[in-house]
Amino acid sequence: MLKLYYTPGTCALASHIALAEAGADYALQKVDFKTNQQNSSDYLAINPKGRVPALVTDRGVLTETPALLAYIAQSFPQAKLAPLDDAFAFAEVQSFNSYLCSTVHVAHAHRVRGSRWASEESSFADMKRKVPETVGGCFVLIERAMFRGPWVMGGQYTICDPYLFTIAQWLSGDSVDIKAFPKIADHFDRMSERPAVKKALAEQA
Repeated sequence: MLKLYYTPGTCALASHIALAEAGADYALQKVDFKTNQQNSSDYLAINPKGRVPALVTDRGVLTETPALLAYIAQSFPQAKLAPLDDAFAFAEVQSFNSYLCSTVHVAHAHRVRGSRWASEESSFADMKRKVPETVGGCFVLIERAMFRGPWVMGGQYTICDPYLFTIAQWLSGDSVDIKAFPKIADHFDRMSERPAVKKALAEQA
């Protein structure tokens, strides 16, 4: 059985949804950020990075959302969560998810994790002021040039969809109006109705 370490409100939701979509047999373990559990010796033994998600498999622990999503898609090919028989198309999936991980998530993190990049309180405030512009700019690019519709990669639902949905949940907190992005807003509404999404959200509530 797979075991997913998660914290509500984090990017771990994407992997959780993918596990549910795949029909995987999985267990959940909540990591409490409020008590700094992510930096406890027990959790650091699982994930030395002190972050979520972490996925315990029979071969070891995996971290980083794009890697977990790819692993889930490849481990459950019957779920058809990625174009596994097309190297270029699969690379496109990886490219989109890597953008969410390395650019969009980092832009968002400047609002809540400023101490990763600076020490002065004035710097934190400046970072927060910049977030609506940087995150908003990322979603302008996704809406105009990256989102194919009706799903991220076109007609086939993939592991890109739960990841985009997860990060789109943070837009309001980043002072970005999702209604400015009609295709992404429609995608968000349709994702919200998927049984796997409802299941994952209920399990994390």
